[in-house]
Amino acid sequence: MATIKVKDREFDIFLKEEDIQKEIKRVADEINRDYPDKEPLFLCILNGSFMFAADLLKNVSVPCNVSFVKVASYQGTDTTGKVKELMGLQEDVEGRHIIIVEDIVDTGYTMRDILESLSEKKAASVEICALLCKPDKLKVDLKLKYLALNIPNGFIVGYGLDYDGFGRNSRDIYKIVK
Repeated sequence: MATIKVKDREFDIFLKEEDIQKEIKRVADEINRDYPDKEPLFLCILNGSFMFAADLLKNVSVPCNVSFVKVASYQGTDTTGKVKELMGLQEDVEGRHIIIVEDIVDTGYTMRDILESLSEKKAASVEICALLCKPDKLKVDLKLKYLALNIPNGFIVGYGLDYDGFGRNSRDIYKIVK
């Protein structure tokens, strides 16, 4: 579909499923190359990363574990600037190699808070793996070792990304029509 409606907003096609999958495969290949003997723990950030995490892990061939945390920083189409933990980490990460799996990095506040928490818990290493990044919106200096795509500012939905909880179930990613 070229255009979809989510709640009260219209969205146009931005990234097609086949382009998303190509970049995910590339990122997974990089992880496979970098972690042959490290048995990383993939820490997936809910809710948005669920589709990305599933497709990424289908392409990761190194032995690994998967866990989930749930945080929130958006209300409607705007970031609140505050990260709220809704479901915390259940795994012991001390001495583990952690790969944080995130759908999108925009301001970077969520990643900053998660990185600080993992550092306090004495993880051996922590890397960020993001499907998308909005570099012009970053407010925090972050190193995104595994990044599928940089995108311009603008609100998007689909492929796990939502607008007030809706629109996550699209195979493609759509941008808001102003």
